[in-house]
Formats: sequence, structure tokens, C-alpha cells
Amino acid sequence: MGTVGDLNAMLEDLELLVNTESPSHDAARLADSARAIAAIIERRLGTPAKLIESDAGPHVHWSGGGTPRVLLLGHHDTVFPAGSCAARPFAVADGRATGPGVFDMKAGIVLAIHAVAALAAGGDADAASGVEILITSDEEVGSRCGRPVLEERARACGAVLVLEPSADGGALKTARKGVGRFDLLVHGRAAHAGLEPEKGVNALVAAAALIARLPALADPAKGTTVTPTLASAGSAENVVPAEAQVVVDVRVAVDGERERLDAAFADLAGHAVEAVPGALVEVRGGIDRPPMAESASVRLFPLAVAAARECGLEEVRGVAVGGGSDGNFTAALGIPTLDGLGAIGGGAHTPDEYVLVDALVPRARLLTELLHRI
Repeated sequence: MGTVGDLNAMLEDLELLVNTESPSHDAARLADSARAIAAIIERRLGTPAKLIESDAGPHVHWSGGGTPRVLLLGHHDTVFPAGSCAARPFAVADGRATGPGVFDMKAGIVLAIHAVAALAAGGDADAASGVEILITSDEEVGSRCGRPVLEERARACGAVLVLEPSADGGALKTARKGVGRFDLLVHGRAAHAGLEPEKGVNALVAAAALIARLPALADPAKGTTVTPTLASAGSAENVVPAEAQVVVDVRVAVDGERERLDAAFADLAGHAVEAVPGALVEVRGGIDRPPMAESASVRLFPLAVAAARECGLEEVRGVAVGGGSDGNFTAALGIPTLDGLGAIGGGAHTPDEYVLVDALVPRARLLTELLHRI
């Protein structure tokens, strides 16, 4: 097994990926990003990657050959809109690398590539045999296109290491909540707000009453959260709103809660909101990422602990987190999955996102040793 030590090379690759913008749903920019990843893979690993076209943009797949044994899983789409890099291009200052998507999760992509490169750095051409890398293009928006591909490769490999960002202080993610989104569409009737408001059915008022009901659907004791996150209503300032929409983020940690919430939201459909007679509620969506149970990591986490000791690193911790990832899907298939092996930093999905530069090389060493043990 070789060593990982070229921080400058890692930062060079990270700069290219961060400044190659890749917003979710932007197929053209995601194609540019996929080509950039493929070029880095060929330069660092010596063999080409394959671009898998999809409606969401290309996924990037690389194989070290041989019998598949472990899949390194990540994504290259980000939550940041096109043009974000013009205001905040990649930069390194005060020990931090910054830029849109640097933490979630372009640094994870770089770590995966350099960790695999280190396997063969000692001259063993077959050291990376059995290792695969898959970088999907739509994780941030539900993985509709990426899910079939990642599940296929996960089944073939039999073990999955997810390069999503670490938890606080570099902790690995051994369990995740299931994630869902419900859209509540409230249908009312328009009317002139000044002349005859009584002839309208105010969808905005009905939506407000509906939002007030949502906290009762949560169950903190079971780790279930129900959080309204977006709302819109109305067409003009002097018109009774005929339509309103409420987006609700839902997280579940235990079996049974998914079914309970599906039923609870379904009960809202078609019913008039009591505060506004005549209003109707249409419910769309559901929980599309199942929980990642802690049992998914019981085989791989001890290997990571041993790998950290072998590298002389601080002992790694495992934590359960509320956010979801593509690891939820692989864990639900019963495939051993360990998440949070990406960069150490913070501020995911915010303009303050950052990666700790000094942690990049140790993090890559940890991943290389873990791959060696698998």
C-alpha cells in the first residue's frame, strides 16, 4: 500500500471541481463537472472512467477491475445556483478551503480518488482491483436517476463507503434518518379583496391553519420531525388567494413512522380546512429515503477504527445524524454501509461552507487504510 501526501495535488483537483459549477437540475453544467471528474480520475488513477448519461446529468463510474468488493459513493451536484462561483470562487485562507460545494461534497470526491491512487502507489498494479467509484448527479434532489445505478453497483460490490462530509470533529456517520418531502396544495377561490372578499375562499388563511396542525404529527421521542420549510400563496395584493402551497420536510428514525406519517398526511387530502369552509387540501410526495439503521455499519465501522489506529490518527467516533444520503438506499438493501468518510469542515449548504485543509491528507490516509483492510 502506498502513501497519500501530496496536499498540493489534492488542492489543485479540489479547485478545479469547485470552480466547475454543478447545480442540481443543470444538465449542461453537470456534464462539464462529470468531464472534469473523469479527467482527474484518468490523470490520478491511470485508467478512464465511464460517464453514465441520465436525465439528471451524467454519473461518473470508475472500476479498478477484478471482482467488485467495495464501492466508494458520492455525488457531484450541489445546492448552489449557477453564478455562485463568480462571487465566491475556490480559495484557501487561514487553513480553510472555501467555495460552493467544497464541503458537500467535492472534497469527498477528491479524497476518494487520491485514496484509491495511494493503494497502487507502492507499485502493485492490482492493489485497486475490486474497488469502484461512483459519483452521481442528483443526490441533492432525491436521486431519482442515480438510485438505480448506485443500487446496482452496491449489490455487485457488497460494501459501500460514502464520501459525504464527516459529522462534527471528523466523526463517521453510522446511522441516518429517513427523509421525505410532502407538498400540501391548498385550493380555494379567488375574489376581489376589497369589493367582495366574502365570495372568495382564502387559500392562504387555510394554509396557515393547516401549518398549525403539522407539529402534532411529529414525535420527538421517536426522533420524528415534521418541519414546514417553504410556503407560497396568492397572485396579487388585492385578490383573495385561490391557491397556496406548503412544503414540509419530514425525518424518521425508526420503523413504522414512515407508514404512520404517510397515513397522517393522506388524511389531510380532500378535506376542507376547518378555518376556511370550502378550501380543499391535496397532498403529494412522501418519504423517499428509508432510515439507515446503525446495523448497516456494524461490519465496516470497526475496520475504520482499526484503520485510524494503524495510521496514528485520533480514534474515530460514530454518530447518528438527521440528514440523509445515498447511503440510506444501500443500507436499506442490507448492504454494509459506512457514511461520513469525506472531508472535515462545516457550513454545508451555506455560503460559509468550508473544509479544513490540514485534515485532507490524514482523511485520505484513513480511507486508503480502510480500503486496504476491506
